[in-house]
Amino acid sequence: MAFEYIKALHIIFIVTWFAGLFYIVRLFIYQVEALEKPESEKKILSPYLNLMANRLWYIITWPSAILTLIFGFWVLYYRWGYMQLGFMHAKLGFVLLLYIYHFVCHKIFKDLQNGKAKWTSTQLRIWNEVATILLFAIVFLIVLKSLMSVVWGIVGLVALSLLMMLGIKWYKKKREKESL
Repeated sequence: MAFEYIKALHIIFIVTWFAGLFYIVRLFIYQVEALEKPESEKKILSPYLNLMANRLWYIITWPSAILTLIFGFWVLYYRWGYMQLGFMHAKLGFVLLLYIYHFVCHKIFKDLQNGKAKWTSTQLRIWNEVATILLFAIVFLIVLKSLMSVVWGIVGLVALSLLMMLGIKWYKKKREKESL
């Protein structure tokens, strides 16, 4: 019975971690756009957006990432046999990429907290979709437990990614037209 509670907590912290990752990059976009505003607007928007990002990052996203890792290892302890299966190696590879994504977000967070925007809002919109792609890959692997199914899933992800890129470009053109 303890295993089910541990697995449930692992899933809950995965969900809160992804919620934090999805929203923090949206805040990054708003922070970058605020830095491009006239000084009077920037003076109002930047401190507020920095506070929102700080609270989200340190109160929700980081703790969720750490607790996901702790409960993930605990789940794996109960299901150590999975370590002999290829799908688990692939899943853990994608999880490693997700933690790398998290650390890159941390670097972006620190830069923006210091008023330095090294990424454009368009680059951040694209970056935001990386977490979605990793989420798809990880969920398909853990649910289907099949590398071949994941190959088809990856093909679908590539198609989804291309559609998202087209959507991002379309939205950017729409926003530019509206601002004229």
